[in-house]
Amino acid sequence: MPRAGLSHGAVVDAAERLADEVGLSNLTLTALAQDLGVRQPSLYKHVEGVAHLRRSLAVRAKAELAGVLASAATGVAGAEAVHALAAAYRDWGRAHPGRYAAAQRAPAPDDEEDAAASAAVVAVVVRVLASLGVPDADAVHATRALRAALHGFLVLETEGAFRLPDDVDVSFRRTVDCLVLGLRPHPAPS
Repeated sequence: MPRAGLSHGAVVDAAERLADEVGLSNLTLTALAQDLGVRQPSLYKHVEGVAHLRRSLAVRAKAELAGVLASAATGVAGAEAVHALAAAYRDWGRAHPGRYAAAQRAPAPDDEEDAAASAAVVAVVVRVLASLGVPDADAVHATRALRAALHGFLVLETEGAFRLPDDVDVSFRRTVDCLVLGLRPHPAPS
């Protein structure tokens, strides 16, 4: 019989917290069981294994990130919306490093729930980029460029790569300014 109060949701809740503390790559069923005060075999009543657990984390993390980004971009448009989205992305990633890592996972081709969670994040970004004037035909490319730049900055920042005395927040704003300039539609050469 499962431990009282322990459910799939409770196991994933604990895994989110633990992943944020120790890093997604260090999240194991052994560590999770110890954290929950149960024996590892007890977890198999709630998750099929570490791969299933990480997939559950990914779906939740993407849903949470989509909500955070949508909230940040509500009521703003254009460059202001890109800056708001970028700041929310950075803040959420720094506050939740394990969940952030889980959200980077691409869904399996047959995983409709994970694909829907991924699509929700992309939909927010596409709406923000559309408010900047990015045409639908360029939405995927612009989304990839924005994600790559924000992810790269966040990883470098959280890994301690920015050791120079200049203000990192200023560097981040300038990075987003460059993205805004580069992502805006440009007139065709005549």
